[in-house]
Amino acid sequence: MPGRPPLRADARRNLEKLRAAALDVFQERGLGAPLDEVARRADVSIGTLYNRFSSRRELIDSVLPDLALRSLGAVMRRAEQQADPWERFVAYLEGMCELQAADSALNDVIARAYQGAGELSSACEESVAFGTRLIADAQAEGSLRADLTADDIVVVFWLNAYLTRTVATAAPDAWRRQLAIFLDGLRVDAATALPVAPDAVTAALPVMLGNRS
Repeated sequence: MPGRPPLRADARRNLEKLRAAALDVFQERGLGAPLDEVARRADVSIGTLYNRFSSRRELIDSVLPDLALRSLGAVMRRAEQQADPWERFVAYLEGMCELQAADSALNDVIARAYQGAGELSSACEESVAFGTRLIADAQAEGSLRADLTADDIVVVFWLNAYLTRTVATAAPDAWRRQLAIFLDGLRVDAATALPVAPDAVTAALPVMLGNRS
């Protein structure tokens, strides 16, 4: 079966401009940003955008994987360099929350406001698996409360997403205070019995976040 014909030079330039503009807009305004703004910044018509990308999802999946792989990978590498299981766990949480505060596109990805396909999905799954392993290591060492689960961390990222969006201009570092309070409550010597199972909230996240197409 013959492959697609190569793009003309002007079509290739438009495609490159659309990808660059989409990445800029999504990083600034999140993955729900108006596609009209992407087309405007690329200096093409909205019709040209939809000729190249049939949906928002296709556009996101074309520009987000590289960013996610680089950024999430950097957080995991920094965490791995810490001296003990508790510090590795803390570095992971701090790194992920810092990404959320700095980048609106990654904020949506980390908070699961967008479920990507292919490479993007793989990058997110790898990060979740890494965080789950850090939880187990810190619990085995005895520094992290035994009833914490990966679902609890998903909720932290979801809450942080709303905090960072709401106070991004007025208090860009507010997330650091809230995370520090949360971390203090995760130490074994601060633990008390928890009243609700962690999956009670995460099961509702798709409904609360809504679907993006």
